[in-house]
Amino acid sequence: MALFTQLLVLHLYLISAVLSQVTEFISIDCGSTSNYTDPSTGLGWSSDMDIMKYGKLVQVENPNGNWMQYRTRRDFPSDNKKYCYNLSTKERRRYLVRATFLYGSPENEDAYPKFELYLDATEWATVIIQDASRIYVHEMIIRAPSDSIDVCTCCATTGSPFISTLELRPLNLSMYATDYEDNFFLDVAARVNFGALTKDVVRYPDDPYDRIWESDLDRRQNFLVDVAPGTERIRTSKNIDTRTREYPPVKVMQTAVVGTEGELSYRLNLEGFPANARAYAFFAEIEDLAPDETRKFRLREPYVPDYSNAVVNIAENANGSYRLYEPSYMNVSLNFVLSFMFSKTNDSTRGPLLNAIEISKYQQIAAKTDRRDVTALNAIRYMSAENIWANEGGDPCVPAPWEWVHCSSTPPPRITKIALSGQNLEGQIPTEFNHMQGLTELWLDSNSLTGSLPDMSSLINLKIVHLENNKLTGPLPSYLGRLPNLKELYIQNNSFSGEIPPLLLSRKIIFNYEGNPGLHNEAQRKMHFKLILGTSIGVLAVLLVLFLGSLILLRNLRRKMSHRKCDENGNSLHTSTKPSTANSVARGGHLLDEGVAYYIPLSELEEATNNFTKKIGKGSFGSVYYGKMKDGKEVAVKTMGDSSSHLNKQFVTEVALLSRIHHRNLVPLIGYCEEAHQRILVYEYMHNGTLRDHIHGSVNQKPLDWLARLQIAEDAAKVPVSFTEM
Repeated sequence: MALFTQLLVLHLYLISAVLSQVTEFISIDCGSTSNYTDPSTGLGWSSDMDIMKYGKLVQVENPNGNWMQYRTRRDFPSDNKKYCYNLSTKERRRYLVRATFLYGSPENEDAYPKFELYLDATEWATVIIQDASRIYVHEMIIRAPSDSIDVCTCCATTGSPFISTLELRPLNLSMYATDYEDNFFLDVAARVNFGALTKDVVRYPDDPYDRIWESDLDRRQNFLVDVAPGTERIRTSKNIDTRTREYPPVKVMQTAVVGTEGELSYRLNLEGFPANARAYAFFAEIEDLAPDETRKFRLREPYVPDYSNAVVNIAENANGSYRLYEPSYMNVSLNFVLSFMFSKTNDSTRGPLLNAIEISKYQQIAAKTDRRDVTALNAIRYMSAENIWANEGGDPCVPAPWEWVHCSSTPPPRITKIALSGQNLEGQIPTEFNHMQGLTELWLDSNSLTGSLPDMSSLINLKIVHLENNKLTGPLPSYLGRLPNLKELYIQNNSFSGEIPPLLLSRKIIFNYEGNPGLHNEAQRKMHFKLILGTSIGVLAVLLVLFLGSLILLRNLRRKMSHRKCDENGNSLHTSTKPSTANSVARGGHLLDEGVAYYIPLSELEEATNNFTKKIGKGSFGSVYYGKMKDGKEVAVKTMGDSSSHLNKQFVTEVALLSRIHHRNLVPLIGYCEEAHQRILVYEYMHNGTLRDHIHGSVNQKPLDWLARLQIAEDAAKVPVSFTEM
């Protein structure tokens, strides 16, 4: 009684688990206009009208049997875009994903479709329609990488991509676990029910997980051929205990083939091979063997040492008859044409037996677009959800990029360009943009964006930014000037304010910021101020020079007028502070216009004579003083005693004559001074005394005799003097 109770509880638990499993099934009839329940399976099917906005509904003219889900299909445009269905999942849970294709069009079609099928960014299969009435089935066993997956058609070579049904089936937690599921999906290549009673497939409700088990009676080209002689089909109505890891359906395990002559062999083609595969063999002893009978066999072909050397004894391996034994080959390399053979051992009395097989290819999971980029793109899609471009599905980059993005070719793909000019975007630029480190171009111009610019200082690859013709406000962040690769920045016709970062102006960046009244260029303003200041100073300097020049000119004119009056009275030798020339001396018509002595300022003579302190003689003209010029030359300085007209004329005459006459017996006239009512003559100083001393003698010198005096007189007579000028 206790055992019966335990079995009942277990049975109720399994029924509850199966019912729970069914409620999580997703069954989409692509192209259908309504939801319904399939009477043959009891499964509910949903229309895709609410989840797919692309493509068109096509009625299938030759539906396969009475299955309602194959009466329509959805055709997509024949272009380079992808068209995706998004299915909700629980991350890290295992699922069976199935897509089916029944073309069903008239036979006079020019070319049947050929296109690609993708799961997320992973290339799933190339769908090639060769028989319009055949249902092409593609199944993938996955561990969900996130909370949803995308199934996409794209890239038609011939015809138009289409899809008939899309299904998602959650699996038991232990089913189909592999050591490689972080990096590989399992693409189902074959799942065969041996010994089947009919050509019909086995699926739900016979299989609680709705796997499709094909009948070994459904022989088609290169599918289960070369059956070994003596192969027989057997069946049982007894229950089979299948409570192991993969849970094959009992109905499948109740049939089998037996090699009565000691061998079982088949050959079938594995689409997408050669490849590494996960292979399962399902065995259950469904014949009652006599005590002296045994069933032992080995895998002979293909020869895999780890498996071929093992002897299969089903009842012994399964711990009894009518129990499942499921050896699996975790990672085995198989060819496109798979030939396999089981052979009985020499000590076996019965031939090999096989109930079912399942073979799946390891399909490497392709890298999806970087999740940080996807988050940023989704944030901007929500800003304009009514636009068609915002509803593109699938991965942003793989297998074909969305119309408004460009992607890198290196895995994982990164977004390199966003092109959303004039797409009615409203709101603030998402802060998530700062994580798009592969972005090189950002085109968000001619929208209705508001608010300030977010932090995008991490976008070190950014080259071109178009934000013009929006409603953006606030200051320009200083990080813009530090972006190392920035070449073009357009922000005109917004409401930015404050100072422009200096680096944006000093670097070689195409920078357009017109139409931002509150934005100012501090450097340009300072430069403008400096320019005005410099110009003002320059103008003031020119005016000052002109003013000083005018003063000097006026002073010179006044002096000339004053000296001209003096010359008219015969009392002046010069008209300016400059040294006199012959013109100034001869202004009254007394002298020629050349040969006047050098003019020496009074200040120099005062310095040379120590303010006229050393008197060395006196004549009719005035006193004579000793002096020494700056260059060391000794001079005799004769000053005029008074300013009578007679002495003034004598002064003028002496300057004029001595400037022109040079004789060894005449003391050379060096220069003159006419300044501050002073009239001064400067002669070379003679160390040998005066003429008086030589004629009359002195304390240290004897007087000249008459012969010497006569010679001096003769020499003096040779001097060409015009007495009329004296």
